[in-house]
Parts: sequence; C-alpha cells; structure tokens
Amino acid sequence: MVADVALPEVAAARAGGPARNRPLARALRAPLTVLGLALVAAHLVLALFAPIIAPHSISAILTTGLTPPSPEHWLGTDQIGRDYLSRLMAGGRVALLVALSGVSVAVAVGAVLGLVAGYVGGWLDDAIMRLNDALMSVPELLLIAILVLTFGKEIWSLSIVVAIVYTPGVVRVARAATITVSALDFVRAAELRGESTAFVLLREIAPNLLGILAVEFAIRCSSAVLKISALSFLGLGISQPTPDWGLMVQEAMSVVFTDPWFLLLPALALSSLIIGINFAVDGLARAYGVTGAGAA
Repeated sequence: MVADVALPEVAAARAGGPARNRPLARALRAPLTVLGLALVAAHLVLALFAPIIAPHSISAILTTGLTPPSPEHWLGTDQIGRDYLSRLMAGGRVALLVALSGVSVAVAVGAVLGLVAGYVGGWLDDAIMRLNDALMSVPELLLIAILVLTFGKEIWSLSIVVAIVYTPGVVRVARAATITVSALDFVRAAELRGESTAFVLLREIAPNLLGILAVEFAIRCSSAVLKISALSFLGLGISQPTPDWGLMVQEAMSVVFTDPWFLLLPALALSSLIIGINFAVDGLARAYGVTGAGAA
C-alpha cells in the first residue's frame, strides 16, 4: 500500500501546461523504466494477438502428451498433447484482462469515494472510512476465497473480486491526497469565489491526483496479476481448458523432475511481466513524487 503521498508537482501543474508533462518525461529518461514499459508492452501485444500469431490452437490435442521440443512444436506439448508454446503465449490473457478491468473499477470507485471523504469530511467521511476499515480488516486471502466462492470463477466474476479487494486501498490513498490538495491556496480561492463542491472536486482537486492515481493503478495491476495466477495455482481461479500461467505451473508440479521446462517457462513469463510492471511503477512513482509505493 502507498504509505506516504507527496505532491511536489501540484503548484507547478497549476502554474502552466508544460509542467504537467515533466514527470512523464523524467520517467522515460530512466533505462529501467523504459525496460519495464517495453516488457509490459510486449506482454500486452502477446495477450491481444496470441490467437493470431500462435502456431497452433491453444486447445487442440495434436499429439501424445509430454513430447520434447521439435521443429513442429518448439516447446513440446503438455500432458495431453497441446502445443505448449501456443498455450504459453496466451497464458497471460486472462490475468491481464481481469487485472486491468478489475483494477480500473477499483481505481475509479476508490478515487470518487476518496475525493468525497477527503474533501466533504464529517459524517460522510466517517461512514466511508469505517466501511473501508471493515473491508481491510478481513485477511486478503480469506476475503478473496469468500468472494470467489460467492461470485464464481468466470472472468467477469474474478474482475468483481479484484475490484472489491483493491478499492479500499485506493480510497485511503485518494483521501490522503485530497486532504493535502484541499489545503492549498487555489482550492481556497475557488471556495471563496463561491464554486460548488462538485466544481472544486472535478476541476481543482481531481486533476492534481491523476499522477498519483496512475501510479496506484500500475501498482495494483502488478499485485492483481500475481494474485490471479496464485488463485489459479490454488484451484480458485481459471480452470481448464483456458490457458493460465498459474494453472500451468500447478499442472507442471507433477512432472517437475522429468520435464522441468513445463514449470520454468510459465514462471519466467509471469516473472517478466511482474518485473516489467514494477520497473515501470518505480519510475513513474519517482517522477510523480509518490514515495513508499508498494502493493497492498
């Protein structure tokens, strides 16, 4: 979770347009940030176009199981004879889809609730934060297990689970940032002009939270991808015949000593995506002055 939120760009952003682009430009000058963005872009391309560029159908049984790499099947076939390269290329589609959709909802809902709680205050702030604290008091894995059993294992169900689990953390971050921005002069000036609460929230405060929310979105996506794969590994996520890296790792446990590449390849694919997101997040967090970044 983001432990401390700094807003060094707020005053500069209010002063003129070019300042809004400086943090991103600084981030793109860091080699690790560029590497992270490249890894994420590569995985997104694979997730979008895997059915087109994969050499074989991801579910077709083509030969006997556990065949070694060959010119026909570059990474061999899995336990029931499906092309492993094709399934590996498509293995990140579900995790990315669920993570992006669920975290998008979490950030949108969490930002609105955090803005309202941080600016309006009073009983509304108390109500939102007490409900928030109640959700965060439940151990995350227990909450996820309960929600999966409630909503099911379909993609849309897992997206709802991700949204519910990550919304409370976003609310706290957005609320803390809103309280900081609300005390600045340009917000006070808008209030003295007689602007409505909605105007102050949407035109004065929200634009200055975009950098923090972008970093928060990336942080939560990194965590969500890992958790979705962990759910599949534990049998609480996506099930066959849909390819998923966590499920592929779980299936490879039975042949890890005879055919170790069946475990190593999906693990490396998942690791490269997580590392890419984390490198990108670290660069963006430093550029936008968000310190103490880490997934909740």
